[in-house]
Amino acid sequence: MVKDLAERRGIETEVYQPAEDSHLLAEAVVADGVSGTVVEVGTGSGYVAERIAAETDTRVVATDLNPHACEQAHERTDHGVEVVRADLVEPFRDGSLDAVVFNPPYLPADDAAARNDWMEVALTGGEDGRAVIDPFLDDVGRVLAPDGVVYLLVSSLTGVDEVVDRAAANGFSAVALHDESFPFETLTVLKLLR
Repeated sequence: MVKDLAERRGIETEVYQPAEDSHLLAEAVVADGVSGTVVEVGTGSGYVAERIAAETDTRVVATDLNPHACEQAHERTDHGVEVVRADLVEPFRDGSLDAVVFNPPYLPADDAAARNDWMEVALTGGEDGRAVIDPFLDDVGRVLAPDGVVYLLVSSLTGVDEVVDRAAANGFSAVALHDESFPFETLTVLKLLR
C-alpha cells in the first residue's frame, strides 16, 4: 500500500494535473456541443477527455506522448475513454476525426530546458511558446473530417494573433469561444473551422 502511494505520487509529479486552463477548455468544448469522434491531444491526467465523455454523446480518445500521463488517464477515465500513447495526431487516419481538442504546452522557455523532464515537456513550448502548436496546426487538418473542428487553448504569452495566422495559413478560420484573464496571462479557447 505504501509503495503504491509512493508510485502514484511519483506519477503525479510527472503528469500535468487539471488547472484553470483545463477547466476552461473542458467547459468551452462541452458548451459548444462537440459531437462525433473526438481526440484530446496531450491529455495529461485525462480530466478534459473524461469531462467531454461524461457530458456529451461522443466517442473520446485521449492521447499523450508521456507514458505516465497515459497510465494516469487510463486509471482516471471511467466513461469509455480510450487512451493511446501518441505524438500529436500522427497515428490517426486522414479524415477520421470530427473534433480535436488540445491544451498544448505554451509557456515560452529555452528549448533545452523544455526537455529535461515530463512536466517540462507538458508545460513549455520553446522560445516563443509555439514549438508544439505550429507542427500541430500544420498536421491537424489532415485528420479532420470535412466539417471537423479544432478546439485549441492559447495563452497571450504565446501570441494569439500569431497562432491565428498559422491556423489561417493551414486553411482554418478562428473563432474565440471563451477568454479568461489572470494576472500574468489571458487564456483563450479558439475554435478552428475550415
